[in-house]
Amino acid sequence: MLVVSPSGQPALLLLLLALVLPSSCSAISIDEARNELLKREKMVRLGGQLVLKKEEEEANGKLMALKKAEITEAMRTQNFPPRMHFFQAKELIEKSEVFQILKKMPKGAALHLHDFGILDVDWLVRNVTYRPYCHFCITPKGILKFKFIRPPAPPPDKEDCSEWILLEDHRRKLENVTDFDNKLLKTFTLVTENPEVAYLDQNVIWAKFEIIFLTISGLVSYAPVFRDHIFRGLEEFYLDNVMYLELRATLLPVYELNGKIHNSSWCVKTYKEVAEQFAKDHPEFLGLKLIYSDHRSKAARLIKDSIRTAMALRTDFPTMVAGFDLVGREDTGHTLYDYKDVLLIPTMEGVKLPYFLHAGETDWQGTSIDYNLLDALILNSTRIGHGFALSKHPAVMEELRRKDIPIEVCPISNQVLKLVADLRNHPAATLMATGHPIVISSDDPAFFGSKGLTYDFYEAFMGIGGMDADLRTLKQMATDSLKYSAMLPIEKKTAMRIWEKRWNTFIDYLSKNQLAKAKAKATLC
Repeated sequence: MLVVSPSGQPALLLLLLALVLPSSCSAISIDEARNELLKREKMVRLGGQLVLKKEEEEANGKLMALKKAEITEAMRTQNFPPRMHFFQAKELIEKSEVFQILKKMPKGAALHLHDFGILDVDWLVRNVTYRPYCHFCITPKGILKFKFIRPPAPPPDKEDCSEWILLEDHRRKLENVTDFDNKLLKTFTLVTENPEVAYLDQNVIWAKFEIIFLTISGLVSYAPVFRDHIFRGLEEFYLDNVMYLELRATLLPVYELNGKIHNSSWCVKTYKEVAEQFAKDHPEFLGLKLIYSDHRSKAARLIKDSIRTAMALRTDFPTMVAGFDLVGREDTGHTLYDYKDVLLIPTMEGVKLPYFLHAGETDWQGTSIDYNLLDALILNSTRIGHGFALSKHPAVMEELRRKDIPIEVCPISNQVLKLVADLRNHPAATLMATGHPIVISSDDPAFFGSKGLTYDFYEAFMGIGGMDADLRTLKQMATDSLKYSAMLPIEKKTAMRIWEKRWNTFIDYLSKNQLAKAKAKATLC
């Protein structure tokens, strides 16, 4: 029962005010109490414990002036990108001065990515589908598939493609090749002009999402493309000032034109070779690790095989394979509890296999799906993928914080896949306000029409963090991405040294760039 005082105020509120306000409740004392509360909130906020150097404080002042101006204007026009669907907000984001600054910021690591979703699909259409021997077909279920085939040998296919059509011949017969390629682009992404109309509910958009993976797998799983895709994916993130990646990789069989099929070990070896070559060409690139993954739609006996594969791969490639995860839609897939016996195999056999489990990517509370968060904690998951439902589980949140286990937050993914419409209302706002460890990532940026990591940093900085998020928040998110990575301690030391060098360059740029802009504006006036 809520006790109400004679004045009509809830007694609990009066008690709280008595704790923070002096007995003499003057205007000055209210201001003092208000400032004290704000000071306490600032200290617990993500990055609130960081002490900035003089030049960082100056840069922060310039950055926050731009941020305040953009938010003030958005409050006037109601055109605020984080409250809009990303497909409709993207162009507006790209016009933001804050976004342009964030592009230049060294963001550290991207720790929640899926193998086939890291690279702009425009390259797949404009480059890969124009390569020799590229064929396509449409299955009886209406799914577009691709395969590189050297005629006349027909490819094996479980989907019963009755006819494989050479793309080169097909394009030669078309009147408008550009229109055809643009239609392919739409097939390869979720992007649409009216997402609210195109995707009425989560079932619709997840169905399209899963089909995209199936459609492009025939392209990316072709050995020459597989290598190029890895290299260009690393390059796309590196150009966005991301220095290190961890990929959830299903390690599908990779095929050659002569019909030879490569296994998961070959795939890991290829990732390793390409990453090492990329590092030689880009000295400040910090590396790549894989989180071997399987789909949560599969039966437990099949996941058991995958656990065995993950254990073997980690033994063979200890610096490359970080651990294991289960991917796919939580709402319709098996729960972690369904897999509890097979997930305990490494522990029972005394083998270390770190887990990086997707959990809580749902808006259903109190269900077996929602309880994935509990089981991810019990299974000692190194990080929690998405954790969207975490705010509904205070005991789990408290325990994760005690164990210093971060949440991998993917703002644009959560919005596009219809968990939240307005990113100002994202549950991670509470995590940021209370200083819970998080890392920002982009999940499958290629399928969302995004690139790299900056768009998600923008949404987190401007929308989820609100006006309270400043340079301290950005610095904490960047350093935490390295801290909570699967890198070895010695690798993390090297990573922090390189990152700090790039951070100082960024601070110098921010100070000089904004000073030059201020002078230019003064001259015009």
